Amino acid sequence: MTKNFIEELRWRGMLHDAMPGTEEYLMEQMRAAYVGFDPTADSLHIGNLVPIMLLAHYQRTGHKPFALVGGATGMIGDPSGKSAERNLLDEKTLRHNQEAIKSQLSRFLDFESDASNAAVLVNNYDWMKEFSFLEFIRDVGKHITVNYMMAKDSVKNRLSSESSEGMSFTEFTYQLVQGYDFLHLYRGHNCTLQMGGSDQWGNITTGTELIRRVAGGKGYALTCPLITKSDGSKFGKSEGGNVWLDAKRTSPYKFYQYWLNTSDEDAEKYIKIFTFLTEEEIKTLVAKHKEAPHERILQKRLADEVTVIVHSQEDLDNAIKASNILFGKSTSADLKELDEATFLDVFDGVPQAEVAKDKITDGLDIIGALAEHTGFLKSNGEARRALKENSISVNREKITDTYSISEQDLINNQFVLLQRGKKNYFVIRAV
Repeated sequence: MTKNFIEELRWRGMLHDAMPGTEEYLMEQMRAAYVGFDPTADSLHIGNLVPIMLLAHYQRTGHKPFALVGGATGMIGDPSGKSAERNLLDEKTLRHNQEAIKSQLSRFLDFESDASNAAVLVNNYDWMKEFSFLEFIRDVGKHITVNYMMAKDSVKNRLSSESSEGMSFTEFTYQLVQGYDFLHLYRGHNCTLQMGGSDQWGNITTGTELIRRVAGGKGYALTCPLITKSDGSKFGKSEGGNVWLDAKRTSPYKFYQYWLNTSDEDAEKYIKIFTFLTEEEIKTLVAKHKEAPHERILQKRLADEVTVIVHSQEDLDNAIKASNILFGKSTSADLKELDEATFLDVFDGVPQAEVAKDKITDGLDIIGALAEHTGFLKSNGEARRALKENSISVNREKITDTYSISEQDLINNQFVLLQRGKKNYFVIRAV
């Protein structure tokens, strides 16, 4: 017996719209459903996490998930929610991106098991590349009227007076190509449900219409809300752009920090959407959080859960260690465990100065290190005063005016962290 997927989405705040009858249909037996992913990069970002979680919950409630990589549609560009066309990719890049995306999805979905509801990855390029234009307009195009296509919001918005770009024929046909994907999966895999963000409703229902008109069958549609932040800024963006699932594009430390810095209101919403915690566990956490909001219980648990799912327990432990470095609970030994990328992430924006490595090898006196060689403090006099006040640390350890910086102090053989008081940091980079 399958569990109630729609009920799961409802309490998690992940249901925007569903075609009438979808809930009852899914309760009858195991059903196949798909979500499409855009392969224009070799990594997904956290904006993709909601549709990924849709598929993960779908599989966990006993159904069969299909992840569709839009190799063909990625070559065209989807007009919904966009105001301009996107770049087109060659096949080699597409295949590379597809493999990278599958590897990320496999942290959420089980592709490998022998279970009847094992996940499947498909690429629409595989069935679209052999399709001639004439065949497409004959076999697909004739079933959908222009009036039907023009009535979609994604088309109306692009043709409205606000859009100076207009809309190319290529983009106009996008909903037909996506609709055909649904028909193809319906015929080949008995896939009867398509899911996506609420901006995809028009494209999804074009697919259900094709299934009805061409195959005389019934397809279902389900959408989730587009995630927003309570302050109105865009979810999934940091100052540096997208927050990616690939550790090379967004380090686990920065990824962890993104979730940790969520507002109370958003954390309560996100912990339901982006984790697999149960309703009971989340209620308990929310109650505890409300008793002591300053402890940020929700944010910490959210950041822990998502970092482990996307990266690993080890990456989470390192991210927590790195986070503690800025908040005074760490030692020189902790600092020296940081790899270069994490060190630079933690001290992103902290002023730096380059000092010749041989000066450090010979022993760099602390007054010179604080003032003339780096400009961290304005003068030797200020450096002496700060040392007298016992407010200077090298790599988190308090030192006196007789100290000299040596090779032993180098983190990753190139950095030294100076600190005055609790909040003033400075990085020396040995060159």
